[in-house]
Amino acid sequence: MTTLVARPQRTRHAGARQTSILVAHQRLMLLMLLFIAGTLVIATRLIWLNFDTGNGRAAVGASGLAARGDIVDRNGEVLARTIEAWSIGVHPNKLLGRAEDLAPKLARLMPERTEAEYLAILKSGKNFAYLRPRAMPELVAAVNALGEPAMAYAREPERLYPQTTLAAHVIGYTDFDGRGVMGMERVLNDPFSDPLTRGKPVALSIDKRVQAAMESELSAAMMDLQAVGATGLVLDVNTGEIIAMVSLPVFNPNRSGEADPEAMRNNVTQSVYELGSTFKMLTMANAIDTGVVTDLGRRVDATAPIEVGRFKISDDHPQRRWLNVPETLAHSSNIATARFADELGAQRTEAFFRKLGFDSAPHVELRERGRPLWPQSWGRLTTMTVAYGHGIAVSPLHLASAYATLVNGGIWRPATLMKVQPGHAPKGRRIISEHTSMIMRKLFRLVVTDGTGKNADVPGFRIGGKTGTAEKPGVGGYSKTKNVSTFAAAFPMDAPRFVVIAMLDSPKGSANSFGQTTAAYTAAPVVAKVIARTGPMLGVFPDASREVDLADMMPLLWKGKEEH
Repeated sequence: MTTLVARPQRTRHAGARQTSILVAHQRLMLLMLLFIAGTLVIATRLIWLNFDTGNGRAAVGASGLAARGDIVDRNGEVLARTIEAWSIGVHPNKLLGRAEDLAPKLARLMPERTEAEYLAILKSGKNFAYLRPRAMPELVAAVNALGEPAMAYAREPERLYPQTTLAAHVIGYTDFDGRGVMGMERVLNDPFSDPLTRGKPVALSIDKRVQAAMESELSAAMMDLQAVGATGLVLDVNTGEIIAMVSLPVFNPNRSGEADPEAMRNNVTQSVYELGSTFKMLTMANAIDTGVVTDLGRRVDATAPIEVGRFKISDDHPQRRWLNVPETLAHSSNIATARFADELGAQRTEAFFRKLGFDSAPHVELRERGRPLWPQSWGRLTTMTVAYGHGIAVSPLHLASAYATLVNGGIWRPATLMKVQPGHAPKGRRIISEHTSMIMRKLFRLVVTDGTGKNADVPGFRIGGKTGTAEKPGVGGYSKTKNVSTFAAAFPMDAPRFVVIAMLDSPKGSANSFGQTTAAYTAAPVVAKVIARTGPMLGVFPDASREVDLADMMPLLWKGKEEH
C-alpha cells in the first residue's frame, strides 16, 4: 500500500511579502551607494592626479594670489595683476610610460629644458614637479595629446607683470604662495590680505611714462659708456612722491627665478656711494643758514692745496686764486668748500647731515634699504672732506630728498612710493629757512648757466643742479681709473617742482662724452634728455620768457683770465 504525502502549498502572508520587498530595496540602495562611492574615489583620484602638488602649494598659492589686487601707477596704468593661467606639471612617481620615450617629446614642446633635464625629472621619483608655470592652452593640449596620465594640468591664479622689466625694483614680485617677497609687492602683503582692502587696486606714485623715459636714457648712457651700473630718480619736491626710480641692471619679475642676483639689487635704496661734489651744495646751504656765510662775495683762499697732517686736499681744475661762494660752486672747488666747512666746524656739519637723515637708512616704504657709511669720528679732516662728498656714503635717494629740501623752501619730507592725494602731503620738518632756500635756487641755476653743469641745460626749463665725480673706493684705497659720476638737478628753478638724479657707476669715456668720464660729460646729458622728454608729461612746459633772476649773482663771477 502506497502512502502519498502531499506537500502543503506555502501561504504568503502580507507581512512576509513586505519584508522581502524591503530587503531587496536595501540591497539596491547599498549597490547604489557603493557605485557613488566608487565614482567619488575615481573622481578624487583624477583630481589629485591632475592638480595636487604633493605639498599643498597650489591651494595656498591660489588663495594668496586671488587676494591680491592690482598695482597701478599714479595714472591707473596696470603694473601688476593676478590672472588665470595654465600650468603644466608631472607626477614622476605615477609615470606609466617610459621616461626615455616621454623626455624627448617634452623637450620638443617645451625647449626651455633639455631632453636630459626632462629625463632626470621623470626619473626623480618625486611626487610632483612643475614643468611650465605659465602655459598657453595650445601647449596644454599638445602635452595632453602625448597620452601620459601622470602629466598634470591646472588653471591657477598667477601674478603677471605686464610691463615686464619696467620699474621692476619698485614693484618687486611674489613667491609661489602668493606672498610678496620684494619691492612694493612685499610692502603691500598686509593691505592685500586685510578683509577691508583685499582685492582693491593700489596706486603707486610712479608715472609709467616718466619711468620708461628714465630707464631708456639711462640704459643708452650705460651701454655707450660701458658703465657697470646706473641709477635714476625723479622726485616731487613738494610731496616726496617718487615719480621714477631706476636701478640698472634690471630683471624681469615674471621670471625672477632666472635673474642675476646682482640685477635684483635696488641700487637707489640699497647701495651707498660717495657722491662727491653734489655735497658741496649741502655744505654751502648749511654755511649760509647758520650765518657762517653772510656775504656770498666773501672769498676764501684756493690758491694752493690744503695740507692736513699727511693728507692733501686739492682741486681737479685749480683756479689758483681766492674764490667766493658762487665761484666755489661754479668751479666745484674742493679747496674752497673745505675752507667753508672748516669754519662751520664738526658739530654743525654732523648735526646738519643728521637732520637730513644721512645717518640712517633712506626713508621710503621699501624693505630693501641700505644703511649709510657714517664717519666714525668727526675730526677736522673728516669735516673738510665730507663737505665735498668724500668719507661719507649714502644712497641716491638720500641725496634726492636732501636736494628737494634745498629748493622747496627748506622742508624735508620722507620719500614715498605711494600716490599722495592732493592736500595730503606730509608736513615734514624744517631744515633751512625759506631765505636760504631762495639763495640756493639761484646758486643751483648758476652752476648750470655758468659752471660745470652746462651740459644739463635745456632751453626754457630753467634747470639747476650740481655735478659730482667721486673716485670709487676699492681694495688699497681710491681708484684713479674708476669713478661714480652723478648729476643732481631740480627744475624749474624759479618755482621748483621736481628733483632729477642720474648716476653712472664706473663709466668709460666714449665719443659722446669726448673721452671724459666726469659727471659733466656723462650724467649731466642724461638729466637734460630726461627733463626734455618728461617735463611736459609732468605739466612743466618750456617757457623762454621765464628765467631765474641772477642779477645779484653774475657780478660775483670773475670773468678775467684765469691765473695758472
